[in-house]
Amino acid sequence: MEQKFIAVIKEHHVLTLATSFNDEPYCSNMFYAFLEQDQFFVFSSESKTHHMRQVAHNMFAAASIFLETETIGKIQGIQLQGMVYQPSGDIAKRAKKAYLQRFPYATLISTSFWIFEPTWAKLTDNRLGFGKKLIWEKEALVDISFLNSEK
Repeated sequence: MEQKFIAVIKEHHVLTLATSFNDEPYCSNMFYAFLEQDQFFVFSSESKTHHMRQVAHNMFAAASIFLETETIGKIQGIQLQGMVYQPSGDIAKRAKKAYLQRFPYATLISTSFWIFEPTWAKLTDNRLGFGKKLIWEKEALVDISFLNSEK
């Protein structure tokens, strides 16, 4: 991911996650940690929440991170598409460690950690020029070939 994207991601700490299931869209805001080497976001949520119940049926999601401002020259934000899943093994350990380093108070609650892995992103940053947009894409780390296999 280009450093311009990473700089904006590191300047913020809340993303809006958009999920859907059965033609019902839903948005939720959450704190995140970003693992730059893996290029994914870690967030915590209980599996019984509305958005995570939707993810259980549809792992594809969208997200946004933005600076709330009325100054046109300062507008910046990232729109993302990708997948949400619960990590396992080494990735789960690194994800939990990164999240708890950024939000140490989360050690006080019992929660699950999740990954939002972006596969597409659009950065809008008026600091780079009015209406300047950059696009980034990548292949997913998680194997989703099972979605295309016949049952």
